[in-house]
Amino acid sequence: MSLSHHVVRQDPLAELSRFRGAFYSCLPRRADALFELADAVLCADGPVRSLVELSLVGEHRRGHGGLYDALAAGRVDVARLRRALATVPLPRAADGRLVLAADLTCWLRPSAHTSPQRILCHTYGRGKDQHIPVPGWPYSVICALETGRTSWTAPLDALRLAPGDDAATVTAGQMRDLVERLIAAGQWTDGDPDILIVVDAGYDVPRLAFLLKDLPVQVLGRMRSDRVLRRAAPLREPGVRGRPPRHGGEFVFGDPTTWNTPDEQTVTETRLYGTATARAWDRLHPRLTHRSAWTAELGALPVIEGTVIRLQVEHLPSGATPKPVWLWWSGTDATTADVDRLWQAFLRRFDIEHTFRLFKQTLGWTCPKIRTPEAADRWTWLIVVAFTQLRLARPLAADLRRPWEKPTPPDRLTPARVRRDFRHLRPQAACPAGAPKSSRPGPGRPPGRKNTQPTPRHDVHTVGRASTRRTKSTTPRPRRTG
Repeated sequence: MSLSHHVVRQDPLAELSRFRGAFYSCLPRRADALFELADAVLCADGPVRSLVELSLVGEHRRGHGGLYDALAAGRVDVARLRRALATVPLPRAADGRLVLAADLTCWLRPSAHTSPQRILCHTYGRGKDQHIPVPGWPYSVICALETGRTSWTAPLDALRLAPGDDAATVTAGQMRDLVERLIAAGQWTDGDPDILIVVDAGYDVPRLAFLLKDLPVQVLGRMRSDRVLRRAAPLREPGVRGRPPRHGGEFVFGDPTTWNTPDEQTVTETRLYGTATARAWDRLHPRLTHRSAWTAELGALPVIEGTVIRLQVEHLPSGATPKPVWLWWSGTDATTADVDRLWQAFLRRFDIEHTFRLFKQTLGWTCPKIRTPEAADRWTWLIVVAFTQLRLARPLAADLRRPWEKPTPPDRLTPARVRRDFRHLRPQAACPAGAPKSSRPGPGRPPGRKNTQPTPRHDVHTVGRASTRRTKSTTPRPRRTG
């Protein structure tokens, strides 16, 4: 992992202790209990299955009542914690630039009828070719990516989407705040390569680039294979009257006759995918209309030009038929080196899926049955802090492998293997949490008295649609059978 050349290199143990101290200072209420809860997540044997079991971990010196009280009544200074995350050493690409990936992941709560602000989240893989909406809390997470094959990322921010939020607008504001914090922390200075932002097809990539055009960033994202873009408007011939055209000819992703000759083309031999062919066309833009996210825009809509890259591989490791991947980059005049760098950077975006899987399956992010979204936000930030400590402890951890596991070089340890040795590293790092004080449990509800204040139930937020009641046609068309 390459560290930032703007951040002073320190001893890994000193960097880990510094971050632990900064995290403790971000806990203005129930600090000791929240700090030890994060340590319990890191020092537990095996995956985290429930909150109450974390109170049995030796590093958690408080009872299960204090654990739940910390999540329900504790407090995390999120703004200060975000600034602390921006100061840790971050991974860099081969050319020294920062590569940030943004994606949505959902904390599904289908049976939590007393939990407010739940949204229908689209889930994949539940059955054959089924996309089922399940109630839950969606979170937008931004991570810094490494180069090469790895399961490590650097989570820098997490934000829960409230009912009615637009994912592209929220992510743009979240990304803007993060880039400004990175610049203030010295992670980017004048003369450095622009920060590359990588997203998937769920985002409106041209709109994201338009909202961040005043920042030193470039946006790279995947587009659907049924999109239609426009070329640059042709030069106006002298003597022609009337309003000049704003758009040129169509570039249809599904129609090769509209592509013409690519501006750049590269062929690369890969180990898993065989021959990877990338073709690029310069200065293509979508034709925008005053609908959806552009409704509030007044006057003529902007022309957002970029570079389209079509990536086609020879075969897939699973044996399935490979489909082309269409990418859109906010830059123009791409060279051959740029094309290779961009499609390889997009493949690294899938490393964020390994982080989400570790959050949910090992660190137990979605295991607790938390009622309020505020408590869910506190638990989410504890998971982000725990993963950051694993990344800082990566150079210090030993390979405590199982007898049936193969040895791994120290620089190739996965986050799960680093977590096995964190219990031995914890006494060497700073532990500012104080010892628990003796206390007695509260009296609780008197015996025989019923609960007179039932918890209110909340409906799942759904997007309201106008009533579209269909009337029976007098001239119905014949039903298609083919």
